[in-house]
Amino acid sequence: MTLAPPTDLTGGPRHLPLLASEKQATLDPYMSQWVGYRKSGLSLNHIIGCPLDCGYCVRHFWGNFEVKKPHLLVPTEEAIEGLIGHEAFRPHVTPIQLFNKATDPFLPGVKPHLFQVLRALDERGYTNHVLIITRFKVTAADMAALEELKHLKVTLLFTYSGIQDDRIEPITRSAITINSIYTAVANKRRTGVVLYWRPIVPGWNTAPETINHVLEVGGDVDAIVFTGYYHKPENAAYLRELGVEVPYGDDYARRKTMPAEIDKLIVDAWKAAGISTPLFRKTSCGVAYAHGVPDYNGHWGVNELCGICPQKQKDLCRLDYREPTAQDVQQVLDQLGYQSQVLVEPGHVWTHGLGEQRRYAVQHAMRHQIWELDQPHFLHAHGRQLLGHEVDPQQAQEFAAVQAAFAHSAQYEDD
Repeated sequence: MTLAPPTDLTGGPRHLPLLASEKQATLDPYMSQWVGYRKSGLSLNHIIGCPLDCGYCVRHFWGNFEVKKPHLLVPTEEAIEGLIGHEAFRPHVTPIQLFNKATDPFLPGVKPHLFQVLRALDERGYTNHVLIITRFKVTAADMAALEELKHLKVTLLFTYSGIQDDRIEPITRSAITINSIYTAVANKRRTGVVLYWRPIVPGWNTAPETINHVLEVGGDVDAIVFTGYYHKPENAAYLRELGVEVPYGDDYARRKTMPAEIDKLIVDAWKAAGISTPLFRKTSCGVAYAHGVPDYNGHWGVNELCGICPQKQKDLCRLDYREPTAQDVQQVLDQLGYQSQVLVEPGHVWTHGLGEQRRYAVQHAMRHQIWELDQPHFLHAHGRQLLGHEVDPQQAQEFAAVQAAFAHSAQYEDD
């Protein structure tokens, strides 16, 4: 299937300059950190700046949204060494994300750097997962270059949600993303192709015809992953200034917002559509399925998530799953140079004080759910913020007991 040619979006320069050191000094610390950990992997982001103007872009949070022209923070050769030299990088184990924080990896000036990184990792024989999130133009030549890679498990995650309001997504004026999905599907052999259905927001893209359209677009991809919207003051204020109606009021949160009724709406529509493409709630689950391997985030430990997964994938994850001992966890902490109290419970391990990035490093090293004491995962919310979900009273009591146990342990150790 081929749609009308996309509109002319240049996407920025073909050759990227280094951002001057004095300007780098003014960046938010998170933006200046070009290797860091995120839930889906160790993330390389040594290029920042994007012209696509998505209204809900996370760059609003760090004061970088107005930077439209991509710039290098360091040369790509240095970035590659920084990635594989990171404390948490493990060959063949650590999932990697490229350019998922501050630009689009397939912009004309960014793409050469994307392929330079991929080739450098592949030439070393690494078999790690590599996640590449894009909504821009992917050509048959791009796919041919990806298919030349021999070792890496590369997955393209195409952000497409059916949003038609170009105040929210200016790129919606073109068919760029849809054409890229069809091009990738037509030219893939070992490259995973996932439709990344996000953000799903009431009133923006929850009409039945919109949902059915997205499901149709995803009819031939390897997997569909759906998720919600980061509802925070910065992007909400931007969108409201454009006249966009933003739901959820002032219920801002660090986690994505997707009420239970929206989750049910999507799952029911997928079942009714009868398409063969599997649907997943978690990115790593869709990525793992695309490559025929178990989920590297250990979601089988909270397998209420897995009710919609194909039986073949459930079997893979179940057979791979192992409950660790406290000694197992401590060994990984020691290897990474991290310190934390540890409490092993069925399906997950509690830690305290690791922080977001180190927690994910431990989680991926163990392929097991690691829960920070201050950021518990509630049943049926699936790691999302609690707006639109009911908290199970028994689970809340259990979490309170864990917090009390950690507090007691800390007091005892201090004494």
